[in-house]
Amino acid sequence: MTPPTVLAVIPARGGSKGVPAKNLAQVGGIPLVARAVRACLTAREVTDVVVTTDDAAIADAARAAGEALGAAERVHCVQRPPAIAGDTATSEAAVLHALDAYEAMHERIADVVLLVQCTSPFVTREDIDGVAAAVARDGADTAVTVAPFHGFIWRDGSAVEDDTYGVNHDKAVRPRRQDRPQDLLETGAAYAMDVAGFRTHRHRFFGHTALVTTDPARVLEIDDPHDLARARALASLLDPSPLPTREDIDAVVLDFDGTQTDDRVLIDSDGREIVAVHRGDGLGIAALRRAGLDLLILSTEQNPVVAARANKLKVPVLHGIDRKDLALKQWCDEHGIAPERVLYVGNDVNDLPCFALAGWPVAVASAHDSVRAAARAVTTTPGGFGAIREIAAWLLGPTLTSHLSTPTNPTTK
Repeated sequence: MTPPTVLAVIPARGGSKGVPAKNLAQVGGIPLVARAVRACLTAREVTDVVVTTDDAAIADAARAAGEALGAAERVHCVQRPPAIAGDTATSEAAVLHALDAYEAMHERIADVVLLVQCTSPFVTREDIDGVAAAVARDGADTAVTVAPFHGFIWRDGSAVEDDTYGVNHDKAVRPRRQDRPQDLLETGAAYAMDVAGFRTHRHRFFGHTALVTTDPARVLEIDDPHDLARARALASLLDPSPLPTREDIDAVVLDFDGTQTDDRVLIDSDGREIVAVHRGDGLGIAALRRAGLDLLILSTEQNPVVAARANKLKVPVLHGIDRKDLALKQWCDEHGIAPERVLYVGNDVNDLPCFALAGWPVAVASAHDSVRAAARAVTTTPGGFGAIREIAAWLLGPTLTSHLSTPTNPTTK
């Protein structure tokens, strides 16, 4: 029996009043549209993914997410017409247009269509498989992700009824949680529809709707900057082990101050600056070099101590650089390295442009909050105390840890 064709459609407009360029905003170091693409591509039930957008940068980010997973051929971008790209356009209209475009391009009829929202950054492949299987395999007409909800809902009816009242409860009765019926909150993350029924009803709910329960801790919709800030704070807790391996990386680019040092400078009576570095970081960098990774130290600091340390580590260095992102891009171009295969380690706001360019932006544990929020991974070790060695252990595993030992104290340079 031929398996059903399940098409995941991700609406991603370029315009957003609440959060400018929202669908390109990064959570856990990954643009929202790329997070949605990744979740769909890793779901077992999904055949192909279509991103419907009016923004070329969003389309590029979606394609890059597919390429990073080795599934570029399964990601398709559809140009959304202006008539369904405004604030009043419905998601259903975008899905119908994407469905028509996909079927025309591939001469293939979809059996099930999914609506997956970029604005739900913590949607999982299990959520997507759940709604898809409910329709494709279990006979439901539609499906939606829901989360258990135990709150008392109130409504202000004073303008009409001169009183406030309980929506899901009698305000004169306060039953215990275990005595109340189970309420389920629609998460807004993922929906599935039988294609024939969807074309007929032109709405995401018709016939029998299956409810697919998800973890309430992961329920978050990004509508304003406060939601985005919460999502970034939660990413390190909710994202699954975002640690790269050697197979993910071709190059490691390191900031210096605050990343290879503890961000302090000692100044003697003659004005000479001394910084502290960690011997374990030196061992880790040596192991990365022996493993064949391209290495670069990239710093805005003009002090010659940066070049001296790089020379000792036998690592190329660019320092006194104002626009580190432009320097990084040029270095990648000159060395034939794809930016998405670069692990960039930083600690402060001047590293954020490089974070946007590199495929693996990594913050040290002592980094500024905004840098930690934008990172794809965060070390457990502060800068200057072995953070680079920790990253080397991520990439090289036992090859590193079985042969290298870490001194407990920093040394000065």
